[in-house]
Amino acid sequence: AEKLSSMKDMDWNDFLQRVCSVLDSPEKNTGAARSKLNLLHYLCTVAVHKEVASKLISSQLFPTLIQQLRSAANWDIRAKAARVIGLLALHTSEPAETVPVSEAIILLTELLRENFRNSKLKQCLLPALGELLYLIARQEKKREDPRECWAVPLAAYTVLMRCLREG
Repeated sequence: AEKLSSMKDMDWNDFLQRVCSVLDSPEKNTGAARSKLNLLHYLCTVAVHKEVASKLISSQLFPTLIQQLRSAANWDIRAKAARVIGLLALHTSEPAETVPVSEAIILLTELLRENFRNSKLKQCLLPALGELLYLIARQEKKREDPRECWAVPLAAYTVLMRCLREG
């Protein structure tokens, strides 16, 4: 994380491009899936560093993680992508307003609704949803004029409350 935070812009962009290309590659064999999982494990490790998390969440990586959450064939990859999203949301200090947080919340809500009976999957998705909601609450608290930069659909609260009620 220290090395990443001290990278020059050109090196940082090169790093991000390589990370996104690995995540965007198809999972045709177990080696490709394993590479993605290893990369996501690495991102979990560096996402706890505030400066790195702030840079990563505001980069093209966040939409790439959302895409992995939406379409990865391997549920381990989806679960790990959700974990990275949650860690980035928790550790970022000041995300850009252009970060597609609402899109991530909508997708997590849909996945939770579709897989409501799968308790293992809920345990992977709920923390990420909670961290994104907490991120929005933190950002609104910081602003003197709280305006809605990220919309939270009512369905997200409904699904969250239903999950909490049903254990």
